[in-house]
Amino acid sequence: MSTHGLRLLGALLISLTLGACSAFNYTEADSPLAQPSVPALTPRPKVALVLGSGGPRGYAHIGVLKVLEEACLDIDLMVGSSVGSLIGAFWAWGHDAPALEAIARSGGPLTLFDVSPFADRGWIHGQRLQDFVNQRLGDASLEQLPRRLIVVATRRADKQPVFFSQGNAGVAVRASSAVPGVLSPVGIQGEEYEDADESLPVAVLAARQAGAQFVIAVDVSARAGKAPADTPAAQLARDAKRRARIDPETQQADFLIHPDMDYAAAPSERYFKQAQVAGEVSARALLPGLLARLQQAQLSPTSSACRPSSPRS
Repeated sequence: MSTHGLRLLGALLISLTLGACSAFNYTEADSPLAQPSVPALTPRPKVALVLGSGGPRGYAHIGVLKVLEEACLDIDLMVGSSVGSLIGAFWAWGHDAPALEAIARSGGPLTLFDVSPFADRGWIHGQRLQDFVNQRLGDASLEQLPRRLIVVATRRADKQPVFFSQGNAGVAVRASSAVPGVLSPVGIQGEEYEDADESLPVAVLAARQAGAQFVIAVDVSARAGKAPADTPAAQLARDAKRRARIDPETQQADFLIHPDMDYAAAPSERYFKQAQVAGEVSARALLPGLLARLQQAQLSPTSSACRPSSPRS
């Protein structure tokens, strides 16, 4: 399977072990509201965490969250693209990093892969992913979640980003994760949506529009220069286009965490563990600098209701 296909397979396996056709056209009553921009939030978010797309690489987000939670960092807005939206949804429901890891290990891909009869539009239908999210969240809509979340997706017609902060959470995550050719696009009120990776893999823009005072971006994509010498030219071209979508966003963040992982990503338990460790190692190494930057911004770096854990070696 190609690296492109592995992105979503990994996202489903992680369910993070996770695990539309346009005929599924959600009505106003049950659809998330797609917005071309994010309205300023009230109260204004102090610290936003932006989780990027990346399929199996997304397991690194859990490692990053583990470190930030140990330090009692007070995050009051999450923005998620693709697998980042999935992790963000469970975070917004109230789950911490250990709970996210438990969810990741709780299922099996065969129970969440629903083969689509419209194979030319994606071999995974996506309904089971949607149901999995909604069941885990008690069918809460995005605006009902205890923590604030913005889910990013791509309007298929023109590849422009859209943002969901209201409506059905499972549909929003499903749309955000709809990798072209892998998971069928999702129809919402006559418009089709697909993977956020196609427009804003790391959506710092959304956090800025929401009014966040300090934005931490987590980019789990492969680092430049990591591709093996025998990587096909077509894949390198795709990587370059993706990098061109990521770099302008991360440059607008106040702080960037970019875990160092191998170029190839695999939907296996071993890889998931490696990715989580990479996220944790990177975040732990950068934590002192992050806390210093927050203090420079005159923001309280930690929550008063939390006692920081002792750093682990």
